Amino acid sequence: MTLTPEQVITLHGFNNLTKSLSFNMYDVCYTKTKEEREAYIEYIDEQYNSDRLTGILQSVTDIIGAHVLNIAKQDYVPQGASVTFLISEGPVEAASTDSFEQSPGPLPESVVMHLNKSHITVHTYPEYHPDEGISTFRADVDVSTCGEISPLKALNYLIHSFDTDIMTIDYRVRGFTRDIHGHKLFIDHDISSIQNYIPDGVKSMYDMIDVNVYQENIFHTKCKLKQFDLNNYLFGYTKDKLAPGEEKVITEQLKMEMDEIFYGKNMSTAPSGMADERVKETQDEQ
Repeated sequence: MTLTPEQVITLHGFNNLTKSLSFNMYDVCYTKTKEEREAYIEYIDEQYNSDRLTGILQSVTDIIGAHVLNIAKQDYVPQGASVTFLISEGPVEAASTDSFEQSPGPLPESVVMHLNKSHITVHTYPEYHPDEGISTFRADVDVSTCGEISPLKALNYLIHSFDTDIMTIDYRVRGFTRDIHGHKLFIDHDISSIQNYIPDGVKSMYDMIDVNVYQENIFHTKCKLKQFDLNNYLFGYTKDKLAPGEEKVITEQLKMEMDEIFYGKNMSTAPSGMADERVKETQDEQ
């Protein structure tokens, strides 16, 4: 059976629970000059243009067994891209028991699961600090499903689809459905933490904090990469090209940026541009 956007989707006996996964990733880079910043933004726009993002979302729909009804995509000027999928359940009579297990989802070509109509979106936000040498790329992915399965099964694939230093992940179950006796069900699966859907190999790479409100079926996990190698944060060159003393100052800048994103607050007390001035002073002293 193949559905078209014009066909009416029958909702008799429909599971009305809405399960929403919001996945935010951040990539941080040190770009010392205007030319480096522009080159970084251009690189990010090429790496995560609307065509590639469409491919990522298509794989998400394959993992959760969805049927794509409509695709809208856009590349923006001067930077950024957005893609939205309207999706419906595929012709599946019963959900796989894997749908309800607290375990990471697969990295496959396709897995058949039960999904009712909803949507998947992704938006990108490349930007840079106007004074200090920090550029940041953020991608927001939202997977909203109505029905029996949790979109958390797509989380493992999404993590592997982006080169990420920091992740913030939100999952919430909203609304209610009823059993055959009319009793309301406000959640239809067990969940203790979003971390149960992240592979151990990935979890070992990140510091993680959970903030969960179990009585409201709200779950929040944020993650920051443990290991720091400055070479991974310099765009177009390595740390051996830096002037003496510059490595320490740049490292402090990058770690401060990552901490502020991770904890969700401004932590730097130095005036804007102070770190760059320290780099210049260090170079002048050599």
